[in-house]
Amino acid sequence: MSEASDLKELKRRMDGAIAAFKSDIASLRTGRASANILDPVVIEAYGSRMPLNQVANITVPEPRMLTVSVWDKSMVSAVERAIRESNLGLNPIVDGQNLRIPLPELNEERRRSLVKVAHEYAEKAKVAIRHVRRDGMDGLKKAEKDGVIGQDESRSLSERVQKMTDETISEIDRLLADKEKEIMHV
Repeated sequence: MSEASDLKELKRRMDGAIAAFKSDIASLRTGRASANILDPVVIEAYGSRMPLNQVANITVPEPRMLTVSVWDKSMVSAVERAIRESNLGLNPIVDGQNLRIPLPELNEERRRSLVKVAHEYAEKAKVAIRHVRRDGMDGLKKAEKDGVIGQDESRSLSERVQKMTDETISEIDRLLADKEKEIMHV
């Protein structure tokens, strides 16, 4: 396997950590309604656990309101219970096969707790990136030990892996700062 393909694989894995982080912070509620808010909600349905978007449509009819249209009438109470128990601070109102979910104003305490959660997501992403870096460095050490690459090439590739790691962590920090600003200033 070539060093270039190894670096591409490390970059792909680091990009995957950024994508997961973006998905995590998109689910954090700011002052505006977004269908992503309900992404973490998982429903007990048909004998298994599935995401809410696989049993219902989620729409945003107003800036401070979500509407969930459940496809199967028998699932309405399970969906309502899952939303209430999701620790998102939401109280759905059942209206036939639909649930209306008004989004309350965020108070200062709730904003601060959302920022803490965002920081936890960022740390989780950084740990994942560091694991990718460690795997890459271990691979380079093994290749050097096995005589596949020389010491100079190993050092050069190690520097490239470290630079890639630093850039990826900087991207996480930038995304976190943007989300923190969005949460605190909405």
